[in-house]
Parts: sequence; C-alpha cells; structure tokens
Amino acid sequence: MTAVDYTVIVVYLAGMLALGWWGMRRTGSTSDFLVAGRRLGPVMYSGTMAAIVLGGASTIGGVGLGYQYGLSGAWMVLTIGLGLLALSVFFSARIARLKVYTVSQMLDLRYGGSSGLISGIVMWAYTLMLAVTSTIAYATIFDVIFGLDRVVAIVLGGAIVVCYSTLGGMWSITLTDMVQFVVKTVGVLLLLLPVAVVKAGGFAAMRSELPHGYFSPMDIGGRTVFTYVLIYSFGMLIGQDIWQRVFTARDDRVARLGGTAAGTYCLVYAVAGAVIGTAAKVLYPELGAPDDAFATIVEDALPVGMKGLVLAAALSAVMSTSSGALIACATVANNDIWARLRGRTLRTNGTSQDEVGGNRVFILVMGLAVIGISVALNDVVEALTVAYNVLVGGLLMPILGGLLWKRGTGAGALASVAVGGLTVVALMAWQGVLANEPIYGGLLASLVAYVAVSLATKPTDAAILDVWRRRLAGEPSAAASETAGPATAGA
Repeated sequence: MTAVDYTVIVVYLAGMLALGWWGMRRTGSTSDFLVAGRRLGPVMYSGTMAAIVLGGASTIGGVGLGYQYGLSGAWMVLTIGLGLLALSVFFSARIARLKVYTVSQMLDLRYGGSSGLISGIVMWAYTLMLAVTSTIAYATIFDVIFGLDRVVAIVLGGAIVVCYSTLGGMWSITLTDMVQFVVKTVGVLLLLLPVAVVKAGGFAAMRSELPHGYFSPMDIGGRTVFTYVLIYSFGMLIGQDIWQRVFTARDDRVARLGGTAAGTYCLVYAVAGAVIGTAAKVLYPELGAPDDAFATIVEDALPVGMKGLVLAAALSAVMSTSSGALIACATVANNDIWARLRGRTLRTNGTSQDEVGGNRVFILVMGLAVIGISVALNDVVEALTVAYNVLVGGLLMPILGGLLWKRGTGAGALASVAVGGLTVVALMAWQGVLANEPIYGGLLASLVAYVAVSLATKPTDAAILDVWRRRLAGEPSAAASETAGPATAGA
C-alpha cells in the first residue's frame, strides 16, 4: 500500500459521509426517509439493488469459493442473482403497488392483521444478524488496508455507515450505494478480473495448472447448489432489506426492468468472482484459507492506485449490504414491533418530522447495537445461518401463499410461521446449524401447516381480500389510504 492507495480509500470514505449529509437535505417525510420517496428511476434503482445484494460474502466469499472449487464456486452468487430475477419478473410490480414499508405490513394487508408481530420479530432477527455479519467484515478489510486492531476497525467502519444512514435514511443510502456500485464495477470487473487472468497466464495456462474439476460447472455438488437455491434464491424473495428497495421504485416498470438488470449484473459478478478465485489458485496454491484469496491477489497483483480502488470496492460491497440491512432492521423494529406494542398506525402519506425523527433514532439505536454485538462476537456465520433458515423456513410460505393463493388464511399463515420456524430450530439442534436438513424440513413443515390450517379454517374476510386486491392493482383510492395496513400497520 502506498500513499496513493491510502488517499483513494480516505477520499472514498469521506465521500460516503458527504453523500449522507446531502441525502439528509432531500429527506422531508417518512416516505423519503424509509423508501426514498418511492421515486427512483431505472438507473438508480438497478444500481442500488445490485449494490445491496452483492455484499462482502458475494465479493470476498465469492472469490474464496472460486479458489476452493473453481468455476462452480460461482453458484452461491448465481443463486442470489436468480432469486433477484425471479422477484423482479414475477413479484416486484405487485409488491411495489402495495405502498407499504415492511414485509409484515404486507402480511397484515393480506391476512387482516393477524400475523404481523411474530413475522416482524423473525424479520428483525434476520436483518440484525445480516447487519452484524457485514459489520464484522470491516475488521478484515481495515486490517488489510491500515493494519488496525479488530475492535477499532469494526467501530470505524460501523460508525461511518451508521452516520450516513442516520442522517438521510434511504436517500443517503441510495446515493452512497450508487457510488459503491460504480466502484465495485470498476474495481472488480474492469480491473481485478482481467489483471488476475493475465497474471495467471490466461485461461489456457489455468486449465493446464489446475485439476479438471475446477472447470466443471457442478464440481461444488448438486446438493450444495440446491441448498443455495433454497436459502439465497428464496431469501431474495422475502427479505425486508430487498423488499424495502423494491418499495423505492417509481413505478411497476422500474421495479420489473430495473430489478431484472440488477439480477443479470449479479450473474456476471458471480462468474467474475469465481474466475478471479480460480486465477488466485494458480498463483497462490497454498493459502491458509480460501477467503484470503481476494486480499492476497489484490496486494500482490495490482499496481499503485488500482490496489486502493479495488480495496475500496471490497469496502463498498460490505458497506452497501451493511447499510441496507441496518435501515431494514430499524424499520422493522420501529414499525413492526415497537409501534404494534404501542398500538399505533403508520400514515403512508404523512410528512411529520416527528415520524422521520423517530425512524432516525431507531437507526442510530440499532446501529449502536450492531456495532456492540459485532465487537462481542468473533464469528457469526452460524448465527446468520440460523437467521436465514428461520426466515425462509418460517416466512416463505405465508408470503408466497398470500401472493399466489387466495384461499390462504391468517390462521394458516400463523401456523406456517410457527411450525416452520420451530421445525428449523429443532432440526438445527439435532443435525447441526450448517446441515442441509433444517431448511428442507422447515420448508416442508411450513407448507403442510399453511395449506392444512388454511383449508380447515374460515376463508379470509371478503372485505380484507377486496382491499388487498385493489392495493395489488394499484388503484388510486387504495394507494391513497392513510394507513399501511387494515388494522395494525405500525408507526
């Protein structure tokens, strides 16, 4: 690292704070703060959506999987891209038309306010652990860049994200994510990828140096790919951090086409990461851990200036996921848990600065909690796996069922969340947190409970379904409603 590289990184970090201040000046309502006023066009929407789903795991972890498995190491990020494509093509337009702020508010609208609190708690735990995982990643990156102590690195990186997120909410996060998207594109796709391949001698030399399995699309294993689909592809369909970005779209077309562009970008990014990792295996065959491949090839292969930009790209990947998870966590905590306990409702067309201030306080509080937990924990991979398993196992069926099956009921949704979540927890205790069986069993149990209880109970009230259908259709009378849900939409 030279003075030029350090300058590039410091300027980047200062720019994030400046954009946070600029975003604050554009925030005058709850809608501005939580969903960027629901007015993002296709360029900003697709850029910010790609930024949030391609985090540290997709960048550093994707290269590490390429180092370990070769081209088939792309499957983890590929399944993220496929999930985003499915969300964008099949569901995003309807989701955007609901004009809500959280997944739990969607469940309230569909089922009549019977499942929002428990789903909110599950979603809050997931977004909290996602934010913690991203924040811990700062320790690795800042150690490579500045040689900082782990705790100092976490506090520094976390404080920057909390600062710009608290200032302007989703507007600040959107502006910073666009910069992060550009930095990642230039740093990883346009600089690191070609340099890594050239340093490794080209594809012909890579093929001659490595076993044949490194160039097989399924060397990672079919069962692993299937599990990635269940966890990551389905996770893209129901995560609050992803839905909250869908809510920022200006209209249905932006949500659909912009999301499709972002999903396609993810597929390209997945292959790039695997190729970089494969090149690193040729150059450094005896690394201590696969995840060291990214930092090693950056430090060794890139010239002055480029090194700083690519490390800023890694920092961008972590920051975009961290800020997206943080605002999602705070939104759920405030609007789905705290407000429900106080019996308040959220005005979707309100402009109260008190509401903006309340959401700002929750981002600050959740941000400080995330930093504190990150300092206390050394490794949260298992905790994040628990959160993902419970999220998908408990919430996938009620959400997709609500969108696709009109006979689904509130009782069925509650049973599905409870049975699926408990099954996942029980199987993780029996088979182990990282086993495949918990997500398989949890999804099956959740589906059976949802269908059986829905068919055994009285259909959802016709008036509730009528409001639901009109909101899905985007009718002005429904979209102008003053509350985010029929009874308990939060505050």
